[in-house]
Amino acid sequence: MKRMIFGLLVTLVCWPLELSAQDAAFLKKRWSEVATRMPAEWYASEAAMEVAQQVVFCQQTAGGWVKNEPYHRPLTAVQSAAVAARRDEPGATIDNGATVLEMRFLARVYKNQGGEALREAFVRGLDYLLEAQYDNGGWPQFYPPRNPGHYSEHITYNDNAMVNVLELLRALPGEDDFLSLKLDEKRLDRAQQAFDAGIACILATQIVVEGVPTVWCAQHHKDTLEPVKARAYELPSFSGAESAGIALLLMEMETPSKAVIRAVEGAVAWFEANKQNDIALEWFEDEHGDPDRRVVHKKGATPLWGRFCDLETKQPFFCDRDGIKKWSLEEIGRERRAGYAWYTDKPAAVLKRYPEWRKKVGL
Repeated sequence: MKRMIFGLLVTLVCWPLELSAQDAAFLKKRWSEVATRMPAEWYASEAAMEVAQQVVFCQQTAGGWVKNEPYHRPLTAVQSAAVAARRDEPGATIDNGATVLEMRFLARVYKNQGGEALREAFVRGLDYLLEAQYDNGGWPQFYPPRNPGHYSEHITYNDNAMVNVLELLRALPGEDDFLSLKLDEKRLDRAQQAFDAGIACILATQIVVEGVPTVWCAQHHKDTLEPVKARAYELPSFSGAESAGIALLLMEMETPSKAVIRAVEGAVAWFEANKQNDIALEWFEDEHGDPDRRVVHKKGATPLWGRFCDLETKQPFFCDRDGIKKWSLEEIGRERRAGYAWYTDKPAAVLKRYPEWRKKVGL
């Protein structure tokens, strides 16, 4: 796939408008921060509109966006040509926040400044998300699919991909940024149906052990719904990180069904039973001066959970790119040991919210 080359590898052209050093500070930030976490008044600025117009320009023909691109930084002529050349390629995705971030940004700028092109791009993005959903309620990582049989065609919870979509769909009827778009009732109805189907998919994919619901894998097969691998070092497992995002989404539902309540209870019980106490991750320099990580004993440390836990033993495991399962972080090479998040503290947020949630649902 042709890819844009951004950032420090190229010389950035200037925006058509003049920016002071203070006003241009947003160019040094991450796209995810610019898209949704700038001061409210910034989205009414001329700079925000310039960025929004570029986001519209970068939208794929399918309706989504390519991931990991700093859309707030101006394109060179070469980059612009590359964007135009790859528009029809199957590169649109919900991975790493893509498409959802761009849609949220466009809605926020539109609320502050209008601009029909921004609204139309948002609607195309929404139609893309609705089209990409499987009949079983799940979403693939990429749509249209890139290669038949590729892991990206499976239902993707990894990095909160599907959760991000569901949170956006749920917010459409009531969140201020979206109300200004005045979406038609037909699309809002379809969005609600897609949300409901997504929740049904979450319930259907929850891993059940001896009749008890537990947590989820980062990916589930698009047809069988069984846990499946993604990259070579991302094997089928109980997922500590992704399952936390799913549980929090379910806990935010205003009127959860008995099935949703049971799903949350099962996930919470699994998190409680499988937390790793009295350990911490520590950065250090190896004998070559390269950054590395190790697990150290630390009494009273905030609990951690394995990113991947074995489906039989529930024990955290670790892999190099050869896909061979190891049982301690020290057993894998520095490249994956220092370059991947093998532990997570995300379930702590679920456990913290749990007592209040129980009261809310009347338990």
